[in-house]
Amino acid sequence: MYVDARERYPDLYAYDYSPEDVEKMFFKLPHDPRLTRLGKRLRRTSLDELPNLFCVLLGRMTLVGPRPEIPEMVAYYRDDQLMKFSVKPGLTGLAQVSGRNILKFQETIAADLAYVEQRGFSRDMWILVRTVKAVLLMMGAH
Repeated sequence: MYVDARERYPDLYAYDYSPEDVEKMFFKLPHDPRLTRLGKRLRRTSLDELPNLFCVLLGRMTLVGPRPEIPEMVAYYRDDQLMKFSVKPGLTGLAQVSGRNILKFQETIAADLAYVEQRGFSRDMWILVRTVKAVLLMMGAH
């Protein structure tokens, strides 16, 4: 992203949504103006996730689990959705192989909750295999 993205696009950092917005919004913009040309390429190929691999190696994240959330968005979670945070965040998850960036915010949360409720070794292996396919085919990548 541009170093001065916050100053260039302050509306994208306001995080002020109505209940209706939260129900229908997509969190990732298809054409995010904050991204540089290189940033767009990194995001599209998922290479922008490589730094998170260090978090996995340090034990702060797992390979599979709900994606980390930015603190500003936690206020928009309902009480019944907070269960998402009962497990470590993951480098990839059910939402990433179920539509990735084309899912609405609430659909992503629903996929994360389904993962938390049904997680297990075989499910994680299935998600990892699907992640490789999604990354190679750039499915749902902007």
